[in-house]
Amino acid sequence: MTLETTLVRGISLIYGLYLLLPIALLLLGSFGGNWTNTLLPTGITGQWYVDLWLDTSFRKAFVSSLVVAMSACAINTVLALPLAYALYHGARRGGSLAARLVSATPVAVPPITMAFGYMIVFNTDLAPWLGSMPLLIAAHAILTLPYLTNTLLTDLRHLDLGRLEQAAATLGASGWQQFTGIVMPSLRQSLISGLVMVAAISVGEFGVSNLLTSFQNRTYPVVLLQAFYGATGFACAATVILLVLASASALLSSSLVKQRA
Repeated sequence: MTLETTLVRGISLIYGLYLLLPIALLLLGSFGGNWTNTLLPTGITGQWYVDLWLDTSFRKAFVSSLVVAMSACAINTVLALPLAYALYHGARRGGSLAARLVSATPVAVPPITMAFGYMIVFNTDLAPWLGSMPLLIAAHAILTLPYLTNTLLTDLRHLDLGRLEQAAATLGASGWQQFTGIVMPSLRQSLISGLVMVAAISVGEFGVSNLLTSFQNRTYPVVLLQAFYGATGFACAATVILLVLASASALLSSSLVKQRA
């Protein structure tokens, strides 16, 4: 084993520990009986998960998060498919600026900036919708739309559907028939994997939800923050549930992408 190989493995091990250590501590804390002024929790208990299940505010927040995530997925399905298709053809004709803007939006426009914009616009007498569920759903849909659009756009470039569309056009197929008969079936798997990613992002999103939600429509991450002001074990158990949900969504999305590849 060379020195270079040893160095690479050592750095990989340190990086892996850096990523996994917080998760391991959360798992320990969720099953620990007491964790106050000690390096690690003392005792073993499953009572925190029972308390979490019995807490109506967390159950209601969990349902609210699922409603928001599923609604964002439904809206994005309607918007992202034609948007990605239009960007794909626009880029082929040399107009790739719009596609680049969509790709850069998640980095260029932080969620907190978008949330402040919503607060200014929808906290007026003309549009007093701050704290309503429809506004929260709309914000999550806009926030996650670039992720799904980029996934579909990447798949469109990979599949190179231009030749199939040209062949269909020579047989007399209209633009709508090409879209429904060639494009939509070809993008089915990437659409599903993209929607799973959208759901995972929406469920775990905190900044926008914390600023736009009301007490009745609080999402799971918003309620989770308040749990850390109480018992540590309870907060760790609540965080583990969110982590399991997001991890399952991410694994499902990546497995679908691998099947596609």
